[in-house]
Amino acid sequence: MEDLFKKVFYTGVGLVTNTTNSLKNGVNELVEKGKISEEEGKKVVSGVEETIETKREEFEAIMNNAVGIAMAKLNFPSSENINRLEKRIKSLEIKVGLLTKELEQKTETAKKAAPKKATAKKTTTRKTTSRAKASAK
Repeated sequence: MEDLFKKVFYTGVGLVTNTTNSLKNGVNELVEKGKISEEEGKKVVSGVEETIETKREEFEAIMNNAVGIAMAKLNFPSSENINRLEKRIKSLEIKVGLLTKELEQKTETAKKAAPKKATAKKTTTRKTTSRAKASAK
C-alpha cells in the first residue's frame, strides 16, 4: 500500500517535471520570437519553479499525512512492525529448534537407558475332552 502511494507521488513529480520542461521550452520560444525579453522569461521560469517547489513540499506533507491515515484506518502494519515481528519469529524459530533438539536427545537417551523386556512364554492349557477323561479312567 505504501508503495502505491509512493508510485502516485513519483508520478506526480514526473508530471510536474515534464510540465516545467514544457514551460521552459515555451518561454524560450517566446524569447526567440521576441515576444518577451530574456529577463522576463527567466523571471517567469524561476517564479514557476519556486511555486512548484513550495507546492511540492505541501503536496508531500499532505501525501504523507494521507498515507498515515489510510494505513491506520486499514490497519496495515508499518515496516517497523513487520521488521519487529520478523525478528521475533526468527528468535522463536531458534528457540523451537533448540527445544526440538533437546527433546530428541532426551528421547534417544531414554531409549538407550531402558532395559530390554524379557518376553514371557505363554503357557497353554489343554482342554481335555470328556472322551479323553473317560479313557483315562
